[in-house]
Amino acid sequence: MDSRRLLVFREVAHAGSLSGAARALGWTQPAVSQQVRRLEAETGTPLVVREGRGVALTEAGRRLLRHAEAIADRLAAAEQDMAALTGLAGGTVRIAAFPTAAAVLVPPALAALRERAPALEVHFAEFEPPEAEAAVREGAADLAVVFRHEDDGDDVPGDLLREPLTRHPVQAVVPAGSPVPASLADLREEPWIAGCARCRRHLLRCARRAGFAPDVRFATDDHVVVQRLVARGLGVALLPSWALAVSAQPGVAAVDLPDVDGRVVETLVRPDARRVPAVAAALEALRAAC
Repeated sequence: MDSRRLLVFREVAHAGSLSGAARALGWTQPAVSQQVRRLEAETGTPLVVREGRGVALTEAGRRLLRHAEAIADRLAAAEQDMAALTGLAGGTVRIAAFPTAAAVLVPPALAALRERAPALEVHFAEFEPPEAEAAVREGAADLAVVFRHEDDGDDVPGDLLREPLTRHPVQAVVPAGSPVPASLADLREEPWIAGCARCRRHLLRCARRAGFAPDVRFATDDHVVVQRLVARGLGVALLPSWALAVSAQPGVAAVDLPDVDGRVVETLVRPDARRVPAVAAALEALRAAC
């Protein structure tokens, strides 16, 4: 297979269409289409199929895309290895992180990274863990800062590498002045406020272990809204201590409970991306910030 055609195919996969890839590459659409057809001839199988105004990957296309991403990572590593000879004097790194990490962990890490390598171009976007993971898989981010809960047993699917950075507790948030619960079961009769999909699953799992199904009345990803609802006596919630540290509101109390597991904060990267100096520097800055 021609590696250049693999990179063209990667652009088609990212753009979702031949015309989108042509615009990204500065080529004509027939030229892109010809490269894809030749790659299909080389592999002996269709890689894309027409879908509306764009294209969709076949199973063979999805598998080949993983190899194309690895080749792109290696080429980026080669380019930035040269920049590393002059102390990261150039290059780009793209970071995705979930909201509370964006508030607590990312600012000191980016400040340290700028001090170490002022010429390095750093891009940051806020995503919940599933979207951040997808951004790394699709090549839209070089590394992601994500979280899982300590008792989660699910592995990261595919070939992304996971590195734990730190942990912090998840606390019960109740109205200030109310009786202090000793366990999650003490809150079984209360209305509940749930957060993101991963946080809701965590609440349901903890409550199930405590012997009840929570009556979820409200749903919001905004930690300030959660606390203000709690302060008005409208419900109780589970929030990570990082959220309370950066956006503590009056009228609430945070309680550590023995039957609520905490969060593990991790990075996700593609294997070859770790060799890219800019990515390695960003990972080191995140470790130091922890």
